Amino acid sequence: MERKTIFIVDDDVTNLTVGADALSGAYNVFTLNSGRLLLKRLEKHIPDLILLDVDMPEMNGIEVIKQLKGKRETAGIPIIFLTAKNDGESELEGLSLGAIDYIIKPFSPPLLLKRIEVHLLVEAQKTELKNFNSNLLEMVDTKTKTVVELQNAILNTMTRLLDRRDDITGGHIERTQRYMEVLLKKMVDSEIFKEESASWDIDLIVHSTQLHDIGKIAIRDNILLKPGRLTKEEFECIKSHTSVGEDFVSEIEAIASEHAFLEYAKVFISSHHERWDGSGYPRGLKAEEIPILGRAMAIVDVYDALVSDRPYKKAFSHDEAVSIISEGKGKHFDPDIADLFLCVSDQFKEIAAQ
Repeated sequence: MERKTIFIVDDDVTNLTVGADALSGAYNVFTLNSGRLLLKRLEKHIPDLILLDVDMPEMNGIEVIKQLKGKRETAGIPIIFLTAKNDGESELEGLSLGAIDYIIKPFSPPLLLKRIEVHLLVEAQKTELKNFNSNLLEMVDTKTKTVVELQNAILNTMTRLLDRRDDITGGHIERTQRYMEVLLKKMVDSEIFKEESASWDIDLIVHSTQLHDIGKIAIRDNILLKPGRLTKEEFECIKSHTSVGEDFVSEIEAIASEHAFLEYAKVFISSHHERWDGSGYPRGLKAEEIPILGRAMAIVDVYDALVSDRPYKKAFSHDEAVSIISEGKGKHFDPDIADLFLCVSDQFKEIAAQ
């Protein structure tokens, strides 16, 4: 397999040396000490990924990424920012401009190597997905199944990577899918949501839940896995995973032929942190302003978080989790969906135990 090429751009010679030493065993590595040299080098050679320092004289990383994303030839290059600052505002600006991740300096060489490996895998899979979809209209029916299987494999791989990073005990994605199936079937059987659920494709909806936290791939480990209380800035960074996730799915929508799955996924991504009383995020929606599937996902996600170990807490018992959700009726949760959850909570307990 051809070795991938990585450019490291930093005005600090030590950082360039450490980065090159860490990555040169697996990749072709080129070091550059300024943004201007990078732009000149890109006229002749396009790398597979760029590690870009934020704070550089003459032209900083923010200025560089604006130029790269403004040109068709360089807009698609994955960029990871290197920074010595713990600055949530700068990070959000960088992510909004198209950076795929942030790495804090001084960095751990093994961690740097692993993060590069994960991001290059994701980029390779996105490219494969784009290539397959560009030929979708020309494929015969027998090829359609192959495309769907490939898409599912890519999504499953990405969500497994995220699951292992975010969930200490593992299995959050699989459990939430199973919880959601139980709750949706109860909602379908209920007279309360008969009209809303009449057109639901439960299998498709359940499958799409695996993307509900996909935006967390852009959240730094020291925030995502922080064992203590988050600062206001850190919490704002965590909250950004909803908008990052929406943007990610929108990019897939632009090249995909099947949109129902992605539309469901965007609903889950954007609304499972909204609260019935309007105190949630990202949009502060209230009561029935929140999509019904987002209201259901809020209960599913909170239940699994409560009964699972997290870096900041030990797992609650099933009974404690049920009590917390019951107390949250009309505040955090849709009271009708919460009542239906209480009816099937024993099934949730069985899934959690498995």
